Amino acid sequence: MIERIDVATRMSKIVKHNGVVYLCGQVGEGETVADQTRECLARVEALLDRAGSSREKMLQAIVWLADMNDFVEMNSVWDAWVPAGCAPARACGEAKLARADLKVEIIVTAACD
Repeated sequence: MIERIDVATRMSKIVKHNGVVYLCGQVGEGETVADQTRECLARVEALLDRAGSSREKMLQAIVWLADMNDFVEMNSVWDAWVPAGCAPARACGEAKLARADLKVEIIVTAACD
């Protein structure tokens, strides 16, 4: 069975299937990549909680940065947020994001109850 949560015309915020939760990409507000990353990860955590999952159950994360020069700053926030011993498989790349003011977008897949 497939469960979709917060379904809109273009996408669902959460899709659950066979014990896996897929989140739509999350962004955050703020002037710096650190600010945006903190807010983005807070949104990810709220969606994981809503889906019956958690940071400890992350399987994969895809991080898009508008500028790879922000890699170290983004990672300083990421590293503090990921629980010890629970780092997901992760990729990070540079991409033109949906708005010029966005610096980071994160997509997470996790196990769920």
